[in-house]
Amino acid sequence: MARALELEGYEVAQVDDGVGALARARQADFDALVLDVMMPTIDGLAVCRVLRAEGDRTPVLMLTARVETPDRVAGLDAGADDYLPKPFELDELLARLRALLRRAAPVAVAPGQDPALSLDSLRVDPAARRVWWAEAELTLSKTEFDLLELLVRNAGIVLDHSTVYERIWGYDFGADSKNLAVYIGYLRRKLVAAGAPALIHTVRGVGYTMRLS
Repeated sequence: MARALELEGYEVAQVDDGVGALARARQADFDALVLDVMMPTIDGLAVCRVLRAEGDRTPVLMLTARVETPDRVAGLDAGADDYLPKPFELDELLARLRALLRRAAPVAVAPGQDPALSLDSLRVDPAARRVWWAEAELTLSKTEFDLLELLVRNAGIVLDHSTVYERIWGYDFGADSKNLAVYIGYLRRKLVAAGAPALIHTVRGVGYTMRLS
C-alpha cells in the first residue's frame, strides 16, 4: 500500500506498530494518517484516541477488518474522520484519501470579507476554524467542524443524508451507514455542554436541519 501511495505522488512514512505510529505522528506534521485498527503493541483506535486527546487534528483514515456497525462506530468514536473496511480496492482508498485532504485544505478568504457565520449566540469562523457559543469556545474535530459549518450555512434548510455525505465525506456511505448520526450526536453534546439549546433537529427519514426551536 505504501508503494502504491508513492506511485500516486504521496510522500509516505511507514511504521509497523502503534508505538511507532505515535512516535512519528508526534515528530512531524502529516497531511493525513492511515491507521490499521489491528496494529501490534497499540491498536489504531488507541493511537487515534491519544492523538486527539493531545490536540492533534490530522485527518485520520482508519482501516479495519471489522465490518460490524459497532466496530465502525468505535473507529469514529476514537476520533477517526473516515474508515475503510477490508478488503478494499486501491481506487477507493485513494478516493477517500483525496476527500480527506480536500476537506483539510485551508479556504482562502477574500480581503475585507467577513468570514463569520452566526445563529443566535453561535458563531463560526471558517477561516480560523473556531466555534463559540456566547463566550464558550467549542473544541471540534475536523469532521465535526465541517459538519457544523455546513449546517449553519444552510440554517433553516433540511439537508438530506446523501447531500451531507457528499459534501462532508465526498461520497455517500449508503442508507445503512451510522457515520452521520454519530457525528450529529457529537455536535449536539458539545453544543449542550457549552450552554446552547437544541439547534440541530432531525427530520425523520430525510436528514437534519439547524434552526432555533
